[in-house]
Amino acid sequence: MISGRHQRLSGRKVLVLVGPTASGKTAVALLMAGRLNAEILSADSRQIYRSLDIGTAKPTRSERESVPHHFVDLIDPEYPFNAGEFGRQGRKVIDEIFGRKRVPLVVGGSGLYLRGLIDGFFEGPGADQSLREELYGRLHEIGAEGLLEDLRLVDPAAASRMLPTNTRRIIRALEIVTLTGKPISELQKEKITINFYPVFAGLEWDRKKLYRRIDERVDRMIDDGLVDEVFTLKRKGYTPKYNALQTTGYAEVFEFIDGKISFEEMVSLIKRNTRRYAKRQMTWFRPDGRIRWFKLENETQFPGTAEEIITYFHASKGN
Repeated sequence: MISGRHQRLSGRKVLVLVGPTASGKTAVALLMAGRLNAEILSADSRQIYRSLDIGTAKPTRSERESVPHHFVDLIDPEYPFNAGEFGRQGRKVIDEIFGRKRVPLVVGGSGLYLRGLIDGFFEGPGADQSLREELYGRLHEIGAEGLLEDLRLVDPAAASRMLPTNTRRIIRALEIVTLTGKPISELQKEKITINFYPVFAGLEWDRKKLYRRIDERVDRMIDDGLVDEVFTLKRKGYTPKYNALQTTGYAEVFEFIDGKISFEEMVSLIKRNTRRYAKRQMTWFRPDGRIRWFKLENETQFPGTAEEIITYFHASKGN
């Protein structure tokens, strides 16, 4: 990660609401948005894709009409999108929101997307398709261990942080050094200036209560038609080979549709894998001392918590 240099201007404060999946981020954000005259930036690596609605717990159309949302339904599932691109585009959107005299409200649980936006990191040149095909050909020829050795010769620092199984990262690092003439490990040291001040708020639940909420939400997703949503995706030609669909909720339903697991196994796996994802999210967020956590016991606390966060946001100096 590259630590951004925040130009902490009191007039350019951004509220960042984080928390694990099913913690109530969307509901609390909507309660705050009207009071703050805010526009919402979704920092969710899957809500950005069209046609992935139920399985991503995407805000409803009416919710998006009530408050301007950004980075929801932006691209189709076959197109790649990453945290670096989100950071670059997101900072531009934040500038535009400030230009409209409104408050940017970033909402999400995708830690890498948030890091790309708030702290910034090296994005590198765009993909070179012919070079990438050549590198994948070399991977097929000499294997992952051989490709990692290629990287070790030109960028030992980057290679030392990768395993042979990280073939996409290895190929990207080789692509960058070929295109720029500089190792990615050196380029990543370059700083990105962040010209706003983030105020972090997090929604925190007792683990058992959060897991119960996750199980209940999965049941609602099934009742709302998650399986039909995946059938529709499949009819459109989408398969789990796309990165967007290698996602909890979609991967398991594809396995069910393909006859690899039973309906009951599918539901059980979605619940288990979502709980595991929530645990990983909290492991990511907890070390970040910038986040002030707001404890929740039930949904009746959402309005009060929204008010507490607004008060905290206004009290933050931004300098």
